[in-house]
Amino acid sequence: MHAQTRRASLGNMARCGISRGGLRLPWVLAALIVFVACASAQIRFRLAGRSEIEDHLKSFSTKNSEREALIRKWFAESGCKDSNLSEQPLDRKLPPNVICVLPGETQEVIVVGAHTDHVDTAGDGVADNWTGASLLPGLLFSLDAQPRHHTFVFVGFSAEEQGLLGSACYADHLTPDQRARIEAVVNLDTLGLGPTEVWATHADRSLLNVLATTGAASKLPVSVMNVDSLGTADSESFARYQIPRITLHSVTQETWPILHSSRDQLDVVKMKDYYDSYQLIAAYLADLDDALPKPSNEGAKTEK
Repeated sequence: MHAQTRRASLGNMARCGISRGGLRLPWVLAALIVFVACASAQIRFRLAGRSEIEDHLKSFSTKNSEREALIRKWFAESGCKDSNLSEQPLDRKLPPNVICVLPGETQEVIVVGAHTDHVDTAGDGVADNWTGASLLPGLLFSLDAQPRHHTFVFVGFSAEEQGLLGSACYADHLTPDQRARIEAVVNLDTLGLGPTEVWATHADRSLLNVLATTGAASKLPVSVMNVDSLGTADSESFARYQIPRITLHSVTQETWPILHSSRDQLDVVKMKDYYDSYQLIAAYLADLDDALPKPSNEGAKTEK
């Protein structure tokens, strides 16, 4: 998560608005096909095992270029075909964005993103944001179980900590038609410090409604934690194009000081909460695919 101010007071954090709620669900056995009821539809997806999710998290590098390479490697191992796996260069001094496209029945798109970089001078950057980036291949695996209505585009964004450079490059280089086809951007930033949180004040209402439905159906915890005036995230690169977006995280007033500090190490991640977040996000993406307006191949929307 990119901090607008490195030293945020607890008083400021308290004014962001916190609400708590949600129930827990015993873990689903690894790699079983999961059925989630949503608006009378049966949505099918699968889960990677907890050990696999944790192994990816533990395989972090402190070098940003190696992080991008690991995500690319794991995309391929999770089934992303060569023709659907690409890199988007920023400049020669920065790692590229890494992109995997999971084709759907239509060209309407749901983007799932997380930044791969971290602040070089502060900690190992495991929470912020290897927790988000290393989940991308597992989510690809989850959604590749059966055909989808939407095309899913998974993006490891580079250089978020330098001012959202990777996500801005991605959004700015889309054509108007490509932007108009994006139904949602789901951004993952700093997970596993506790239960899943959502930046509700910077989220599209329809995306929040689906998240609430997913949380209720799965009985996995999710609550509101807004970070207005404290920082920003890659989802905001899409907001200026009026593309619906949502950021899922796990930051609270107690854990905010971990970000961009020497404390950002592997041991700050609560593995049960982290795997709960993975399960919730996998279900949420499957629910979004079903709950968003059914896409049509009869031309693109008009850009807002």
